[in-house]
Amino acid sequence: MAEPIVECVPNFSEGRDERVVREIVRAMRVYGVSLLDWSMDPAHNRSVVTVAGAPDAVAEAAIRAVGRAAQLIDLTGQHGVHPRIGAADVVPFVPVSNYSLGQCAVLAHHAGIEIWKRFGVPVYFYEAAARRPDRIRLEDVRRGQFEGLQRDVRSDSGRHPDVGSTELHPTAGASAVGARQFLIAYNIYLEKGDLHAARAIAKDLRASNGGMFGVKAMGVLVDGRAQVSMNITDFRTTPVADVHASVCRLARLHGADVGDGEVIGLVPKAACLSQTGDGLPLWLQQVPEFQPEDKILEHRLESPMNWPDDSVAADV
Repeated sequence: MAEPIVECVPNFSEGRDERVVREIVRAMRVYGVSLLDWSMDPAHNRSVVTVAGAPDAVAEAAIRAVGRAAQLIDLTGQHGVHPRIGAADVVPFVPVSNYSLGQCAVLAHHAGIEIWKRFGVPVYFYEAAARRPDRIRLEDVRRGQFEGLQRDVRSDSGRHPDVGSTELHPTAGASAVGARQFLIAYNIYLEKGDLHAARAIAKDLRASNGGMFGVKAMGVLVDGRAQVSMNITDFRTTPVADVHASVCRLARLHGADVGDGEVIGLVPKAACLSQTGDGLPLWLQQVPEFQPEDKILEHRLESPMNWPDDSVAADV
């Protein structure tokens, strides 16, 4: 039987200082773990790293990354358009092959306990790893962001972490550690239209408002451009092509025009198939410089990236 493979896609609340992000990525270099992708988003002030490999090794890599992020990122001075509660904001484990979602939940629980024991960063468990029904949805865990959660945990026992003390880490906040299936982070800029239009489109689109199943969306302003920022949590039930078509339709209703797209992290091959089976689907054709060998998960598993070397370590 083939060895199990797990993916982990931690998100960090730093997208502007490359030295810091490289240092966090370097901390994840563990035997049995491959680096598949890492990217920085200055406007959202957020970075996303994708690693994969043997489950225990991937968990160790994630634990070390949370510790390094806690050392290097101070949320009391961090700002960006993306919601966050921690320096290492979310740490999801994803089954790739010969490993179940339930096993990923157990792995997430192990990682969460170790994160608290080693680094004093409290942990909330979400999605398949959630220990309470009100913490299944990440947006519920992250309500109020770092500042609001820091205040609430002092007065509301219902907001206490699953692992750790009743206080957040003073500068690193808390981490949401979870288990989930593949998620596609997909953003669309509006060529014509403002923030109000982006927010209206996002409201109509997201599942929590009766929109498309498995779609989370928000309207934000990125470098002066309106953007519909989305997470598609079940691309098999709700194909990304359908999401793209809905954004185009809603944009017309709100007097806006759709511009280029953006993919954060990797995309499973099954989500990249065109309806004709030939070439890339329209939604990916509108992502500038999308390179399948770099951005499709299965290609990266066969040809991982090199780990950042020591010569560009952060001077922090």
